[in-house]
Amino acid sequence: MPMSQSTFTILLGGELSLTERLRRAIGGSRFIAADGGMRHAAALSVTPELWVGDFDSTPADLDGAFPNVPRQPYPAAKAATDGEIAVSEAIARGARRLILAGALGGERSDHALQHLLSAVSLAEEGFDVLLTSGKEEAVPLIAGMIELDLPAGSLFSVPGFSPLTGLSIENARYPLTDYDLPFGSSRTISNVAKGKVRFSLGSGRAIVLARPYDLSGV
Repeated sequence: MPMSQSTFTILLGGELSLTERLRRAIGGSRFIAADGGMRHAAALSVTPELWVGDFDSTPADLDGAFPNVPRQPYPAAKAATDGEIAVSEAIARGARRLILAGALGGERSDHALQHLLSAVSLAEEGFDVLLTSGKEEAVPLIAGMIELDLPAGSLFSVPGFSPLTGLSIENARYPLTDYDLPFGSSRTISNVAKGKVRFSLGSGRAIVLARPYDLSGV
């Protein structure tokens, strides 16, 4: 697949399963590794163009790997996470679409939450963002419309990071039309896709969390 100069995959330290959806998502992408996220490069058969971080979570057996990949070290006492630094480097290189691979799950729930919040902020700046663990995916939902191609019977949720107004969900078991969701409500948790699901939002900030390989809703 031809390389896209504006699509970057950021290899992060969370869990990552090599699924067909992940393969399709990263096809033709450029890659930047954030610290211990470099461990995913071999499994994905990719060579990042840059490796950033304070390298405090880089396993010893990985430290000498990829000797030809330029490293950009930062002190441990820095004001940003390795992932945020990697995203900034991708944007400086012309990124418009960002795939945060390894952004979900893992041992650090604080990092996973920060990735979700950062993704919404990036979407508000006009970037196209996908977060993935291979088995689970997340896409920011801000004012406007998005469509996700999900297998029929797969699960998804739409947690709001603020009050939501004018939320509509189409082609799902539990559709909504122009719904106002109070902040903290569980009304949009655990829905079931019928195939491509369309989401539209009048105002607010939310994330669509989908489990395309979990067909327990069938």
